[in-house]
Amino acid sequence: MAQASADPTSRQEGAPAPGLMIGALAAAGVVVSVMHTLVVPLISDLPELLHSSVSNTAWVVTATLLGAAISTPIVGRLGDMYGKKRMMMVSLVLLIIDSVVCALSSALLPVVVGRALQGLATGLIPLGISVMRDELPPEKLGSALGLMSSSLGIGGALGVPLSAIIAQQVNWHVLFWGAAGLAVLTLLVIWKVIPESPVGDKTHGRFDFVGALGMSAGVLCLLLVIS
Repeated sequence: MAQASADPTSRQEGAPAPGLMIGALAAAGVVVSVMHTLVVPLISDLPELLHSSVSNTAWVVTATLLGAAISTPIVGRLGDMYGKKRMMMVSLVLLIIDSVVCALSSALLPVVVGRALQGLATGLIPLGISVMRDELPPEKLGSALGLMSSSLGIGGALGVPLSAIIAQQVNWHVLFWGAAGLAVLTLLVIWKVIPESPVGDKTHGRFDFVGALGMSAGVLCLLLVIS
């Protein structure tokens, strides 16, 4: 009886169709990954747009990568402790706030901070993979994981041409307003479609803040040298 209750196909009678869950999670992954290349077409114009030097405005791109590198393991742990769906929604709320911050600013520091925090939403992708492993039947899991894993590349590839078109036609701030709008839609889809996974009871242990800070500092030092 205990084994039957742990079967993903029988665990929740009211759970959404697997295809709907796969589509929702993959779309969320694409939206999050678009943020990495959102400003790539603007790189040559950033010094003028943000009234700063070339070396300083390079942080608009680098900050997102650093935020993503830090968030992925930390958000995964928080998902185990407090719920994967909940942390996915928290990531999207952060993405909305950060996008609005960037959209309202034309100064370097707020945009860099907003871009760094946008990178934190990248943790949604491993959370989505974990939800798939918990909820999907075995016959659909392999293809679903492949699609979710590829969402980072798909979003990155889509972000460059879309942002270039938008930046050429309208004000560059529209890129971030559009990112905020996409994040709102994704948040609603996740809220409606994705169940909170009951597999593996939520960990009741304490979050290792010292370890998280140490890991973040180590990753930052390594990536800063590479950058």
